[in-house]
Amino acid sequence: MHAPIILGIETSCDETAAAVFRGHELIHHITATQLVHTSYGGVVPEYASREHNKLLGPVVGGVLEQCGLSLADVEAIAVTQGPGLAGSLLVGLSYAKGLALGLDVPLYGINHIEGHIFANFIGQKKLPTPFLCLLVSGGHTQLIHVESSRDYKLIGQTRDDAAGEAFDKVARLLGIGYPGGPLIDRLSQAGNPVFHHFSRSLFPGSYDFSFSGLKTNVLQYISKQEPAFIKSHLADIAASFQEAVVDVLSTRTMQVAKDLGHDRIVMAGGVAANSRLRKRLQELTQSEGKELFQPDLRYCTDNAAMIAYLGYWKIKDGAPDQLDIAAIPNLKLSFGG
Repeated sequence: MHAPIILGIETSCDETAAAVFRGHELIHHITATQLVHTSYGGVVPEYASREHNKLLGPVVGGVLEQCGLSLADVEAIAVTQGPGLAGSLLVGLSYAKGLALGLDVPLYGINHIEGHIFANFIGQKKLPTPFLCLLVSGGHTQLIHVESSRDYKLIGQTRDDAAGEAFDKVARLLGIGYPGGPLIDRLSQAGNPVFHHFSRSLFPGSYDFSFSGLKTNVLQYISKQEPAFIKSHLADIAASFQEAVVDVLSTRTMQVAKDLGHDRIVMAGGVAANSRLRKRLQELTQSEGKELFQPDLRYCTDNAAMIAYLGYWKIKDGAPDQLDIAAIPNLKLSFGG
């Protein structure tokens, strides 16, 4: 059976990315990180759109060149349809539509969240469903029962801030920069995770999360300390905050797995790159005889490999999308049951 050449395009936020697959196999991928946002402490949507406009053409050309291919070799295009920043999504989707029309190849709109969930299985012909997914990023913190690539059930979610959002906000409170997740992770390695006990929010009778109170708890704590104390114990404070997040995420995940009889757990999203979370869930799953899938660090953050891989499954499972599909900034997973 012929394995189609699939071009994947990802522009949901501040990463401009392209990937090429031959069937289910990754040939090459490129991700260009937009450094313009660093000095602002967060992503500036207008600047993100402008950067995508500048970078997308060279990134697509570069990935094809690395594969020894040209646009004429592309047989299908997969592009992020949402969720994400409206302007950023429009840049990628408009570019993909133009290519699809010019090359006369099918176009597949991909849910960015689904891409993260299945990034664990890039290169595999078979998806080991069902499983419990801990989806944890700057915009999402959810526990999802995944029955198949088209069948999801929401088990629990954050009631306020996502975990990744909490990392960024606390990093700003501590004055250590952006993006907060990787910086706190790195700083915490030199700190004491039990230096201070920050609050954990767990709801009896629910599998939901909350991180807003934890952020406020950190703010209240540091507001009572002298600047010299904070400076000398910065790593300890960061490690203690990180431990609180990891404790909640791992405890809740393992409780759901036990209650619902899941033996297979999948991590997904940018916070799945957090070294402490990866280690803690690995310890817990091993001690309880459960199987843990952790995405390669390259696929935790936004990338086009996961988009092209979902394109492969869409080609197998259904008809292509029309060229008038819209960017959907608040695109959700379709939950049933």
